[in-house]
Amino acid sequence: MWVLAVAIIGSSMIFIDANAVNVALPSMQRDLHASAAELQWVVEGYSLFLSALILIGGSLGDIFGRRLIFVIGIALFACASAGCAAAGSIGELEIARCIQGVGGALATPGSLALISANFPDAERGRAIGTWSGFAAITAALGPLLGGWLAQHASWRYVFLINLPLAVFVAIAALARVPESRDEDVDRTVDAGGASLATLGLGALTFGLIRLQTDVGDIPGLASCSCGILLLVAFFLWERRAKVPMIPTNVFANVTFSIANAYTLLLYAALGGSLFFVPFDLQNVLGYSPTAAGASLLPFIVIMFTLSRWSGGLVARIGARLPLVTGSILAGIGFLAFARASGGGSYWTTFFPAAVLLGFGGALFVAPLTTTVMEALDPARAGLASGINNAVSRIAALVAIAALGIVLSTVLLAHFDGALGALHLPQSTLSSLAGDRASLTTGRVPANLPEPDRARVDAALRDAYTAGFRAVMLLSALLSFAAALVAWFGLSGGPDRRADAGRSRAAPAPAIPALPR
Repeated sequence: MWVLAVAIIGSSMIFIDANAVNVALPSMQRDLHASAAELQWVVEGYSLFLSALILIGGSLGDIFGRRLIFVIGIALFACASAGCAAAGSIGELEIARCIQGVGGALATPGSLALISANFPDAERGRAIGTWSGFAAITAALGPLLGGWLAQHASWRYVFLINLPLAVFVAIAALARVPESRDEDVDRTVDAGGASLATLGLGALTFGLIRLQTDVGDIPGLASCSCGILLLVAFFLWERRAKVPMIPTNVFANVTFSIANAYTLLLYAALGGSLFFVPFDLQNVLGYSPTAAGASLLPFIVIMFTLSRWSGGLVARIGARLPLVTGSILAGIGFLAFARASGGGSYWTTFFPAAVLLGFGGALFVAPLTTTVMEALDPARAGLASGINNAVSRIAALVAIAALGIVLSTVLLAHFDGALGALHLPQSTLSSLAGDRASLTTGRVPANLPEPDRARVDAALRDAYTAGFRAVMLLSALLSFAAALVAWFGLSGGPDRRADAGRSRAAPAPAIPALPR
């Protein structure tokens, strides 16, 4: 009982935080006077360290004690949350979010590891199912809670709510949860691989964000090149490491490789495009933070309500058809989001798009997890799910920065074209030229003269809508590409091992951090 409570509440902290922060970003922007690039690092800094270190976090638990590493992760996450709440500048907030990512990388794999270590085989599946159910609830409540707090109190409370939960989890874990570790595991930690992965992803993301305001930026191009070289070095290192955090030989399995390619494309579309939804809803369409937080509830509720049903489809008809149908529905959902940005009632714009995306997610989440875990030997099911979890997070990390280039390029081109017809005074044009970074969030710079603000705001709304549509169209293409990968890469028959596989203890699917 105590083990399950600790695992659920500890992971709920992380899920709520991940799903509540994005909807509060426009409020953070206004309070901290942040540019679009600085706001992206609030999300990207967290995702960078979480995605690069999550596999190391699981290994450290096996070596030094699962309870110990879990509690350290929770404590680090809580301290960083306090730092986020107290941040007086966007730079301080970014640093605290990076530290949060490290804490999340230690705590996230630990929550399920505690369940796996402390429940017998006959009870483990039920315990993981209970954990997954609460994860779904917190994924749904996170954006609504974040929006309500940002509107009625302060975005800082999004982080402060973690503190009492962390205190309870730490005390309960130390008092009631037995320690466990793998006495036979090799105690080597792949510090070199973790360093190369973090530096490579960080350099690539930094470069892509710099290119958002100038696609020919030399430092940005150099940073992207350096990041790619470091990631190549990472894969070469992993091939030769004594105990690699990602054994490259697992990708010799065609099904495993295809499933992760599918994950990369689909979660790039999901995590990348939905980052921009709160800005469109709040800065462009005038939604309140609470309404923006509630806008994607149909997506989350449908996805998790039907995922248990869709998981059983693999045993009956195989994984290919659900995965293909799910990604096609997701792609149609993104096309609906592109149309929704033009304005109108929520019920005729964003609601249908969220419903389509929800049914798509219901069809691909559980079958994808089953496919990944069944691709490798049962003894490596945890490794398989951990790698897939990391791939989904890396896809969103890179996609947010890359799709930001698409949005800013289209937005600024439309906005610059509209300025010529406005006949603005030179002082206003100079102000706009000096704060182009804020324009890419759909927000007019605060120092504009009042007589010019309304005309500039209307032009910027139209320009942001054009950029948002381009992002959603590209996300639809990524989803359709994922459907092609699944159709041509996976077999069409039922997986006779799926029923047995679902009873194994393995990490649950990645829950996308949704802007909400």
